[in-house]
Amino acid sequence: MANTEAALKEIMTSIEGTIGVALVDYTSGMALGTAGGSKELDLTVAAAGNTDVVRAKVRTMEHLGLNEDIEDILITLGTQYHMIRLLRGRGTNGLFLYVALDKGRANLAMARHQLRKIENELEV
Repeated sequence: MANTEAALKEIMTSIEGTIGVALVDYTSGMALGTAGGSKELDLTVAAAGNTDVVRAKVRTMEHLGLNEDIEDILITLGTQYHMIRLLRGRGTNGLFLYVALDKGRANLAMARHQLRKIENELEV
């Protein structure tokens, strides 16, 4: 089992093209941990902003009567992918991983695969 810091480091090193990553509590919008980032990518601002995205999608699914779990939310920009992966493991309810990837270097299928693997090993 990996703790938060180890999991975030693993994401940074094992997923090609990772710019930054945050573990976020979407009830509060607070980042519980971050790795990477830059002047252009403030991970605490991204954590709070993406909390609104998650809340909106959960609310919309409730209004539609969709009884499904969200796996990933993907936002594509000109040069980046932003992935939001809602966590479902023991003790992770209400948490998500936010990962920003360089579009020119990242492989989305591999990134999703690695995130799923890391999620299964994460212990919060």
